[in-house]
Amino acid sequence: MVLSYPPTARVDHVDVYHGVEVPDPYRWLEDPHSAESQAWIAAQNQVTFDYLAALPARDRLQQRLTELWNYERYGIPFKRGGRYFYYKNDGLQNQSVLYTLPSLEAEPRVLLDPNTLSEDGTVALSAIAISENGAFLAYGISASGSDWVEWKVRDIESGQDLDDHLKWVKFSGASWSHDHQGFFYSRYDEPSDTNKLEAVNYYQKLYYHRLGTPQSADVLIYERPDQKEWGFSGGVTDDGNYLVISVWRGTDPRNLVFYKDLRSPDSPVVELISEFEAEFSVIDNDGSRFWVRTDLDAPRGRVIAIDLGQPDRTAWRELIPESADTLQGVSVLNHQFVANYLKDARSQIKIFDLHGQFIREVELPGLGSAGGFDGKREDTETFYSFTSFTTPPTLYRYDCTTGTSTRYRQPQVNFNPDDYTTTQVFYTSKDGTRVPMFLTHKKGITLNGQNPTLLYGYGGFSISLTPSFSVSTVVWLELGGVYAVPNLRGGGEYGEDWHLAGTKLNKQNVFDDCIAAAEWLIAQGYTSPKKLAIMGGSNGGLLVGACMTQRPDLFAAALPAVGVMDMLRFNQFTIGWAWESDYGSPQNEAEFQALYAYSPLHNLTPGTAYPATLITTADHDDRVVPAHSFKFAAALQAAHAGDAPVLIRIETKAGHGAGKPTTKLIEEASDRWAFLVETLGIAIVP
Repeated sequence: MVLSYPPTARVDHVDVYHGVEVPDPYRWLEDPHSAESQAWIAAQNQVTFDYLAALPARDRLQQRLTELWNYERYGIPFKRGGRYFYYKNDGLQNQSVLYTLPSLEAEPRVLLDPNTLSEDGTVALSAIAISENGAFLAYGISASGSDWVEWKVRDIESGQDLDDHLKWVKFSGASWSHDHQGFFYSRYDEPSDTNKLEAVNYYQKLYYHRLGTPQSADVLIYERPDQKEWGFSGGVTDDGNYLVISVWRGTDPRNLVFYKDLRSPDSPVVELISEFEAEFSVIDNDGSRFWVRTDLDAPRGRVIAIDLGQPDRTAWRELIPESADTLQGVSVLNHQFVANYLKDARSQIKIFDLHGQFIREVELPGLGSAGGFDGKREDTETFYSFTSFTTPPTLYRYDCTTGTSTRYRQPQVNFNPDDYTTTQVFYTSKDGTRVPMFLTHKKGITLNGQNPTLLYGYGGFSISLTPSFSVSTVVWLELGGVYAVPNLRGGGEYGEDWHLAGTKLNKQNVFDDCIAAAEWLIAQGYTSPKKLAIMGGSNGGLLVGACMTQRPDLFAAALPAVGVMDMLRFNQFTIGWAWESDYGSPQNEAEFQALYAYSPLHNLTPGTAYPATLITTADHDDRVVPAHSFKFAAALQAAHAGDAPVLIRIETKAGHGAGKPTTKLIEEASDRWAFLVETLGIAIVP
């Protein structure tokens, strides 16, 4: 099918960076609200949705996705104030529902159903906080996928909302004081109504909200007018005595730790960790003794004890030393540390006593990801979830005293996981680095280079890609596809050193790792360039954009979702400045040269046949603003010389991805797989 793309006007706009003139002919698309941009969006969507609707496989794929998605999904139960809480989705509900029950044997009661908050499911529950006595639920809701969250309070017994209503909250949870009278949270000043989805976010402030009072009366706990980039995450310790303030600066994992003694209303905020040199996460406290997970002098993580009475570093004591595996998180249950490790990007759970002595390892069902283990220090039971690429999240009850796991809930999905296999392989990147990769596919495939293969990656912000279940991925596997997930540098799979090896001037390592994965898959006979697709979202969208512009010959199709595509302008919108810790800054000359060398928008070569490309974004994405995708689509359509389709799919009433309703998830997955079926020439067996 030969496509006719809507014309995109060019303007004579040039920016100068360190003496280098950089044209930006599509700068006008940065204003998504202008009449010109709205017309362009409508025209592009017309072409895209007409093309997708005409694909012969689309309806069948949507039907299969809907069948598979229609299964009961339970969240991990957790306990607060003598009550249990969990999320559940009946199958095709747009949003999961929050339930409560006095005991695990009791009849559950709906506490909050987000599906009632909007007709189309585009209002989502983004976060909750339950008071220590189990009487009140503070909950945050987000509309159309925006990062802006409004908080309300519900009386748990009656199920009725109170009058409390907080606005302009972003990147914040809530933490109740132990008198149950209010909670701590962080917010920004109210932005201009005209650019609330694009304006840069600076000067977050930490407040205390008392129930029954207007937001204007909230007490300012901490602010730093001299540090516009600092954000504050306040959490009350389990004993209720301290407010621990984690001070963050962008997406850099390094943070500060301050605290306030809540036993004295007029106590000052004390700086415990006052330099951004490592990551510090307070696990729990025993009086004035704080247990802390940190990567200070331990890139893969360790646990230390800090006594507030002797805060000098010479008095810090190591409890659990760094190991060969990456320490992801720690909780305290049954007066023991429960440590969640990553061993080659798969979960490993170990139990230690409070002196750091190893007790046992939790036996997991296989190669996959485990999460949960929530609770209080005295709890003797907890719950966790285990999942893999072919195992839906299965819930287990863990007896902390005996160390035994009992299956609690196992979802029933209409496919046979025994038909598929997952293996972990290791390949060598361009500079000799050994990189792991998960491969999932039908058992017994022939390595003849003809298997449609989807390479999915991320590689940034210390985020680890671990085995996880997706209905969408199952449909890809049923199509005969190979699903390949490499653990690229820039992620957190092997600790902070692995992360830093894929940041700033080292960012090209991430793309080299991904390209090497593609070349390995081809060399081993799994696939060929005509059968290989690449996909990623957000920072993973940047990955796709960089790989397809550097090696257009290597891929038949590319699926960049909500990607960061303009590496010279990313820090000019919303929270984009925060990514400089990973990307560097175009205002720094050396970092500009690195950014300019791989920026997808700036490395498209006219007359090149690029892979078939389906760019996806959303009109309410205020994390990675849609201008990135708009400008990249316009430039790609102008540069592209081949017959392969180059399309942009712009979702409405949706954001970066969080809280997206089930209906939109199914529609998007149907379009994505139908696009690959067409472009990779996948035969669908009747």
